[in-house]
This record gives sequence, structure tokens and C-alpha cells, in this order.
Amino acid sequence: MKRFFGNISFVVLLNLLVKPGWVVVENLVQDRLGHATFGLITALSALTLVVAALSDLGLTPYSVQRVAAEPGFMAETFPTLLPLRGALNFVALAAMLVVGWGLGYRGPELGLLAAVGAALLLAQYGQFLRGTLQAHQKFNTDAVLSVVEKFLLLGAVLVLLPVGLTLPRYVGARLGAAAFTTALLYGLMTRFFGRVKYRWKGPVARTALRASLPFALMTLLYGVNERIDMVMLERLASPTEAGYYAGAYRWVDAVMMYAWTVLPLFFAKFASVPKDAGAQRELLRFGQRIVTLPLLFVVAFIFFRGEVVFWQFKHSSPAEIARMTLCLKILFVNVLVHSFFAIYSTLLTSTTHERAVSWLVALSIALNIGLNLVFLPKFGAIAASVDTLICAAAVSVGYLVLVARRTGVGVPGRLLARLLLCFGLLCGAWAGLQYGLFLSWWLEAGIMAVVFGLLVLGTGLVRRNEISQLLPGRGVKS
Repeated sequence: MKRFFGNISFVVLLNLLVKPGWVVVENLVQDRLGHATFGLITALSALTLVVAALSDLGLTPYSVQRVAAEPGFMAETFPTLLPLRGALNFVALAAMLVVGWGLGYRGPELGLLAAVGAALLLAQYGQFLRGTLQAHQKFNTDAVLSVVEKFLLLGAVLVLLPVGLTLPRYVGARLGAAAFTTALLYGLMTRFFGRVKYRWKGPVARTALRASLPFALMTLLYGVNERIDMVMLERLASPTEAGYYAGAYRWVDAVMMYAWTVLPLFFAKFASVPKDAGAQRELLRFGQRIVTLPLLFVVAFIFFRGEVVFWQFKHSSPAEIARMTLCLKILFVNVLVHSFFAIYSTLLTSTTHERAVSWLVALSIALNIGLNLVFLPKFGAIAASVDTLICAAAVSVGYLVLVARRTGVGVPGRLLARLLLCFGLLCGAWAGLQYGLFLSWWLEAGIMAVVFGLLVLGTGLVRRNEISQLLPGRGVKS
């Protein structure tokens, strides 16, 4: 567990070095291009994410699960999976353009969709290649590779800002960074595991596709559930409203990237002990704290100081900033819900309960679309934020029910109660600090970070002996 914690720490450190900088730069991009233009780009990106599930068909989580449990699976199946996965990219790109045409995009908008979609499909293929490293428990190497694309794109945009940032240049930089990263990942995979000689075997492909279909359905449903708001907002309300929502949701993506970076590591760990309920129980309790605790502090900061994250929007009016801030605070209640319950989805999907999870997400999508159709035309970005929160809460209750009924792991109710108590005390202390005081945001955040540390220790969420075991030279490696 100590070694695994070290893997997680390394992943988080790398993301902290790159991704906050990317969020700041993307704020500048939106400020330069305008809310309406950036709203269109974000809606097209959301559409590509939804359709891009076709490019994977669940092959990435399926291969991670199988290789983690059966190392020989890679040598037997990857000569067929690699060309299959590449061919699916072209099918998905064509599907994106057809869906875009059906939604009313024409001319330059379709060209923009093609470029954005190609960049995403290349990135998705890179994630498929990285799955081989996760399955072999090479988490540190995977961590470095996970930030390469963002690092390249960050550098490209920083170069473009002073010379003149335009929409074609920005989209071109995204496509170039994705292409370079995918080529790098393919080269490294062959270096680690040897060159894979493509060998098409129809029965192998059919078997893999049948086995991966539950993952494919789940991935598609998650994509629709996460991104349908942006597409519907741009189509039913306006690109400007989509821009407001994008400005707020960017911070949700940035913060949740912590969870989406850590949870695949737990997916591989859960999958490596598929029949050991005791080991899964220990991993769940460990993962619950690892995922939830850092996000509790960030959510509290946004609740009390959310407006400071929009400091770069020099060309936006106070009313526009206020609207984005309100969206942000609503969406961060959604982050709070995910911080508590996302790991239960990881446990379920890594232990052959993908179909039940897919049904849950499908019901959430139906609820989300219904709410959006009624409220988006009138209330715009605010309605999209509230609808997202309602659906996240509904699906999270379902995760708990499934874990309690279908696994031998059980729900750690006391641990959840202590986490909720810690968050309530943190918010109470933060409100008390602000009462009658007008401290700068960074001083206020620093004081509350110390308070949060004391609350974590005081509520027993982290014990002193656990900290000492994680220090260099202490504890037992596993």
C-alpha cells in the first residue's frame, strides 16, 4: 500500500505541475476568442467526446482488466486489437461528422468539428496504449505520459498568445500535440513490450468486441451524461451561454482531473484482486480517503472564494463574471458528490458489474435530457449546472445500492459520516473566519488549510501512525 500511495502521489504531483497552468492559459484563450466562439469550440469538443466512445468500444478498460489479471493476454490479443482500435477511429470520425450535420452544423463548423474530433480520437488511442502500462502496474511511467499532451499544448498556446491567437491556430495546436503524443506512446509501448506484429484474426476480434461491449456501453453513457449539457446548451440557448458554462466547467474538469487520474489506478488494483473481497475492502477504504479528502478542501474554497478563479477575464462584464461564478458554485456541489461516490463506480466496473452501472447512467441521461429540454431555453447555463447536480446525486445513490447488494465489500458508512462531518466543520470554520474579517483570499486559504489538516486528524480520517508509515524508511511495502 505504501508503494501504491507513492504511485498516486507521483501522478498527482505531475498533474499539479502541468494542468493548473493549462487551465490558466485556457482562460486566456477564452478571454481572447470571446465567450461565443469558445462556447462553440467547447460544444463541438463535447460532441466529439460523446461520439468518440465508438472509437474505443470499451476495448481500453477491457484490455486493462484482462492484462492485469492475465499477463499473457497481451501477447495473444494485441496483434489484432491494435489495428482494430485504429480502424474504429476512422469510423468514429465519420460518425462525428454525420451527427454534427444532423445537429445543424454546416460549412466551417463541420471543418472545425473534424479537426477537434481528430485530435480527440488520437488522444483516445493514446489512452488505449497507456492502458498496457496501467495493467502492468507501471503507474509512474504512465503518470509521466499522461501529462505530455497537455505540456506540449501549453507550450504551443503560450507561443501563440503574443504572436496572435486565432481559432485556426488554436485548433491546429491541439491537433499537433495529440498527434505527437500518440506517436510517442506507440514508440514507448513497443520499447517496453516489444514490437507488435499486426495479425488480424476475426475470431479474436469478435471475442474481444463481445466481451468489451458492457464497457463500451458504459463509456458511451458516461460520455453522454458528462457532455450532453454543453451540446444542448449551445443548440437550445446560445453559444454565449455555452461559453459561460464552459468557463465554470473548466474548473470542474481541472479539479476532477485529480479523481480521473487516481481512479484508473484503483481500477487496475481492484481488477488485480477480482475474488478477494477483503483486499477490495481495504482498497476501498484507502481509496475513499485518497479521492475525497483533497477535494473537500477545494470545494470549500470555491464555495467561499469562487470568484477569484475568474481573474483573467478582463473583457467580461461584472454580470458575466457573476453568472459564471454562480454556475461554478452549483457545479462544485456536483464535485462534492463525485468526491464521495465516484470510487464506488470504479469498484463496480472493475468487478464485472458494468451492465448495472450502465443502466444507472442511462437513467441519469434520460433525466438530464428531460430537464435540459424544459429548462435550458429559459435559464441557460444556470439550468445546465443544476441539472448536472441532480443527475450526479441520483446516480450516486444507485452506486451505493449496487455496492451494498452485489458485492461482498459493503459501504463504509462510518467513514462516509466522518468525511461529511469533516466537511461540515470546515465550512463552519470558514464562515466563522469570514465573519467580520476581510482577509486576502490567499491568507484566508492558508489559514483554512491548517484548520483542515487539524480537522482531518481530529476526526480520525488520517491517523498519526498512518502518516509515519508512509514516511521514507518506515512501513512495509506491498
